[in-house]
Amino acid sequence: MTKITAAITGVSGYVPDYVLTNKELETMVETNDEWIVSRTGIRERRILKGEGIGTSFIGIKAVQDLLAKTNTRAEEVDLLICATTTPDMVFPATANIICEAVGAVNAFGYDLQAACSGFIFALATGARFIETGRYKKVIIVGADKMSSIINYKDRTTCIIFGDGGGAVMLEPNTEGLGILDDILKSDGSGAAYLNMKAGGSRYPATAETVARNEHSVFQEGTTVFKFAVKGMADVAAEVMDRNNLTGDDIAWLVPHQANKRIIDATASRMNVGSDKVMMNIDRYGNTTSGTIPLCLWDYESQLKKGDNVVLAAFGGGFTWGSIYLKWAYDTVQN
Repeated sequence: MTKITAAITGVSGYVPDYVLTNKELETMVETNDEWIVSRTGIRERRILKGEGIGTSFIGIKAVQDLLAKTNTRAEEVDLLICATTTPDMVFPATANIICEAVGAVNAFGYDLQAACSGFIFALATGARFIETGRYKKVIIVGADKMSSIINYKDRTTCIIFGDGGGAVMLEPNTEGLGILDDILKSDGSGAAYLNMKAGGSRYPATAETVARNEHSVFQEGTTVFKFAVKGMADVAAEVMDRNNLTGDDIAWLVPHQANKRIIDATASRMNVGSDKVMMNIDRYGNTTSGTIPLCLWDYESQLKKGDNVVLAAFGGGFTWGSIYLKWAYDTVQN
């Protein structure tokens, strides 16, 4: 029996028009462009403006573009998983809102929350549905409106995050292309160092929680940085070892865009040169679940059929993981 793998057959992305530069942040908090760039690599990030517009807006834009690019009718989609930390509402799932808006009337959908590792976790999950042979078209969305949970008076977090996201199509493949291996990990002890305290069932919203800014991201930067450097580098190296890959075998490393120093450390551990590392953190910042699909979207034209690609991410929780895949198509240049 021929083995079925889940291959990415299309990728799309969306970022809002509004650009929040480091220079503008200098007027909001005590910081400066040189300090931000030297520590994070970020020069600007995108912000989604408009009343009543949430993460689903980003997902809808990305999925509509994906359907057009892959010449797919919305009715053909079997499943849509939306990886997000900033759902439109606690319920219904943002995935369901996206499906309704794009006309995916035959798809079931749900949200997946694994912070910055969300897209990796969702991609691995979607792959399992394809591998059963029952599902033919699965869309994975990674999107976040991080500006909705950022305190723009907290200079430790407001410089890092932006809004945006992307989507990929997964379809069956029998050529040995697509997702070949994944390693996913989590450690709940990290909850103390990167979290949003209020808004859940433990600390429901009150006037007091709002006044204390407990509905915003809290991060203990030094601890998170140390965990992230080790976690991302270890898991990327592990997936390479399991598949007998060296740095020379890797065409592209697609790392979560949290911090340029973390990205550089991961590439160094993998012995992958900077020319093989997808990076757009300077333009978008950390879009949480959106960073990896946005990288694939930006670099799609450079990807070639058969390329060995390693995805790696680290997020709050803590969560981290890596996926090894062979790229399944050459981009047709218009």
